[in-house]
Amino acid sequence: MPHYANRKTKAGTFLFAHPLSSPAQLVHIVRRVVKVKVSSLSLSLSQDQNMSTQYSILFKQEHAHDDAIWTAAWGKSEADGSETIVTGSLDDMVKVWKWSDEKLELQWTLEGHQLGVVSVDISHNGGIAASSSLDAYIRLWDLESGKQIKSMDAGPVDAWTVAFSPDSKYIATGSHLGKVNIFGVESGKKEYSLDTRGKFILSIAYSPDGKYLASGAIDGIINIFDIATGKLLHTLEGHAMPIRSLTFSPDSQLLVTASDDGYIKIYDVQHANLAGTLSGHGSWVLNVAFSPDDTHFVSSSSDKSVKVWDASSRACINTFFDHQDQVWSVKYNSTGSKIISAGDDRAIHIYDCPM
Repeated sequence: MPHYANRKTKAGTFLFAHPLSSPAQLVHIVRRVVKVKVSSLSLSLSQDQNMSTQYSILFKQEHAHDDAIWTAAWGKSEADGSETIVTGSLDDMVKVWKWSDEKLELQWTLEGHQLGVVSVDISHNGGIAASSSLDAYIRLWDLESGKQIKSMDAGPVDAWTVAFSPDSKYIATGSHLGKVNIFGVESGKKEYSLDTRGKFILSIAYSPDGKYLASGAIDGIINIFDIATGKLLHTLEGHAMPIRSLTFSPDSQLLVTASDDGYIKIYDVQHANLAGTLSGHGSWVLNVAFSPDDTHFVSSSSDKSVKVWDASSRACINTFFDHQDQVWSVKYNSTGSKIISAGDDRAIHIYDCPM
C-alpha cells in the first residue's frame, strides 16, 4: 500500500503518492535504524557546524500567517532600493513585508485568493508580485499600493509555481496537463504554451540570461526549453520522484533540482550532463535557490532543515535546524547576504550569510 503526503485545502486534499511513506514516518524509521550511529552522526554534524560559525539566524517572525507558509520571495525596488518579502500561505493570504534595520514589518495583507497560495514571485524591478493559488487564479499585485492589478484564470489546477521572465514581461506557470503556460503581464492573458508532453508540472524556472525555461514534473522528469524558438532542448531523467523546485545559476550554466527522492542534482545546461548528485537531507527536498554571486546555493526540506552548499566543491557548509516543521521555501536576497526560509510552522526566518 502506498502512503500519501497530503496538502489539505478547503476544496479537499491534494495527494502526492509516495511509494514508501510520509516524511514524518520516514524520519521515524530512519531514526530507529540508525540509532547505533547517533554518535558518529553527531560528530559529523558538529564538524559541519564548526566549519561555518559565520552563518547565523538573524531574525524570526513567529505566527507570520494563520496556517502553513508554502512560498516566499525576496525582491528589491529599483525605485528606492527598499527590500520587500512576499509570502503566501494555506490561509489564502499573500503578505507583503518590508525588510529594514534587520527586522520585518508587515506592510500589506493581500486578500483575493479563495484557497491556499502555492507560489509567489516578485518582478525584477521589485514593483509587482505574482501569486498563484489552488483556486486556479494568478493574481498580480502592485507592491507600492498593495492593490490587485490583474486576476488571471489559469484553468482548473493549472497554476502551480509562478515565475517572472527576466524582463518581467511574462509569467510562466506549470499545468496538470504537462504544459508550461506563458501569460502576458500587460495583457493579463495566456500568450502561448510550451508542451512537455509529460505529467503535472510542479516547478518552473527561467534562466537569468532569458534563453531557457526549465520545468520539473511530478514523475521526476525535467524539461529544458529554448525560449526564442519554443523548442524542447533537453529532457533529463535523473530523479524518480516529484521535482519540487529547480533553479538556474546566475550565469545560466547550471541547473539545480530538488526532489522528493531526497537528492539535489546539478546539471550542465548546455550539454544536458549530470554534473553532481548531493545527499544530506533526511527527507524530501522542497526548495532550492542560487546565491546571486554564483558561489552558493541553499536548500530546504521536509526534515525541517535549511542547508547551504558551496557551488564549486558541492559540499554542505552550513545546516540550520531552527524550524519546527517542514520548510517549503528558501530564497536569497539580491546581494546574497541574507537567506529567508518559511514553512509549515508558520514562521519566517532570516539568516545572515558571510560575504
